[in-house]
Amino acid sequence: MIPIEKERKRQLIQRICSRWNPIGFGISSFLGSPTVHLVLGMIIVDWGTPMKRIAFAIMIVTVLSKVLGFARQVALSYFYGASTVTDAYLVSLTIPTVIFAVIGAGIGTGFIPMYSRIKYEQGPSAADRFTSNLISIVLAICTVIAVWGLVFTKPLVRLFASGFHGETLKMTVQFTRISIFAIYFTGLTGIITGYLRLHGSYLIPNVTGLPMNCIAILSVALSSVTNIYVLLIGTLVARAAELLFMVPFAKRKGFRFQTAFDLKDDNLHQMIHIAVPVIIGTSADQINVLVDRTLASEIAVGGISALNYASRLAGFVQGLFVLSISSVMYPMISKMASEHNMKGLKGSLSEAIGLINLMVVPTTIGAVIFAEPIVTFLFGRGAFTSEAVIMTSAALRFYSLGMLAFGLREVLSRAFYALQDTRTPMVNGAIAVVINIVLNLILSRYLGIGGLALATSFSGLVATLLLFVTLREKIGGFGMKTVFSSFCKISVASLVMGVIARSLYHYVGATTTNKALILAIGTGAVAYFILVYLLRVPEVERTLVAVRQRVLRRKTRETGAE
Repeated sequence: MIPIEKERKRQLIQRICSRWNPIGFGISSFLGSPTVHLVLGMIIVDWGTPMKRIAFAIMIVTVLSKVLGFARQVALSYFYGASTVTDAYLVSLTIPTVIFAVIGAGIGTGFIPMYSRIKYEQGPSAADRFTSNLISIVLAICTVIAVWGLVFTKPLVRLFASGFHGETLKMTVQFTRISIFAIYFTGLTGIITGYLRLHGSYLIPNVTGLPMNCIAILSVALSSVTNIYVLLIGTLVARAAELLFMVPFAKRKGFRFQTAFDLKDDNLHQMIHIAVPVIIGTSADQINVLVDRTLASEIAVGGISALNYASRLAGFVQGLFVLSISSVMYPMISKMASEHNMKGLKGSLSEAIGLINLMVVPTTIGAVIFAEPIVTFLFGRGAFTSEAVIMTSAALRFYSLGMLAFGLREVLSRAFYALQDTRTPMVNGAIAVVINIVLNLILSRYLGIGGLALATSFSGLVATLLLFVTLREKIGGFGMKTVFSSFCKISVASLVMGVIARSLYHYVGATTTNKALILAIGTGAVAYFILVYLLRVPEVERTLVAVRQRVLRRKTRETGAE
């Protein structure tokens, strides 16, 4: 009877994985691994709420992608350090990213609720026609931007890096004339990502980072022994691979591109109405990037690179925990908002905030305490000098102070977007950019590159607090007393963890720094999870209850089968 029971369980898991397509079908299609299919399927059967289950699977894939992303940064730092080459390369990537991010953010935010509404009111065929029309229009916009960028490349570079002169300026101009074409892939990737998430494929968009980063790493290595322009060409190929990887999955979900170019489409106008405040708000964020890069180019050679490395390290947390949760939460709460299910929306929002606190608070403490050892461990080799380590670690320490604020701001902004209120995040972004620019000009005089990072963190904190207040006024209470109580417990556990980890690092570090860092972080992580368990943090208790229930159900089924 036991083999029959195992076969029955296998079939059950396959059916559930088929239902939860983003995990079951997406993983098995990509990896072709029955084992992975089975393990993730069992997580889906019993582990927590739907958002937690999917976010957990996304987190696993995101870890792999982020590790490769780190490897890409490590490779860049190893072969080129924090130099004029890396400064030129990073600015050349920043220019098209900033230019299109303004439009891309509007499309990414407006597309999901608009598609959901069209599908609900007019059917899937009309929603797919809208998607095709949007793709055609985005391609046209990208062409205009590319031509404009090619004609006015030098003024653009001066705008983004006023401290560049001579060969560095010339190199950046040449790099930008190649990198500008990445906007085509970025624009289409944003639409296809939204389409897949709307159809339940949360995992596939996160998997695309794997091939993209592999190609990017290879291009960095090849450029060091062949031609520097291989660095830019490899980046373009990596972006193209990211898009091409997702296209077959979109087709499998039923999408078929239809030739269309209708600027008078009412649905398009409604999406633009939703997107305009987002575009304005994103413009404020991109102004922050522009000001940061410009000031960094004037502070020190390699300043832009140091700021980038530190930002990427802090962004690892954002991508690993925050985006894994918010990317799952957004379509869910958008649907709840359209159905006027405010209780469900508040519950999902409170749950997301609690999960982010649980993961990001201890990471913040760890990053502040171990900023320099972490930077040395990851980048301190090859062409990456001790001066670069000092600049990067200072920026990382100050960026870390804003990790939680930016994580919560992402979730809160998504809540406003789900409620089709894009004006509030826009105003919030404008306030943040004013604060950031003023503090940039002041703090960079005294703290250098670190001052730019601190200004970013402080402006993010103010913006997040304002969003909390405004959202509570808009929808009423959403469990903040419970979340605050949990936050206090998490903070206590994180501080104790920091003391334990730092003490162990100093005790062991006299013999070998890198091993001491790994041992300290590992011990600190174990201590943290023991502490949050002893302090009865709700997020941990709910997870443990779900695990116990799963184990009991498995034992009951196996006992019944015998």
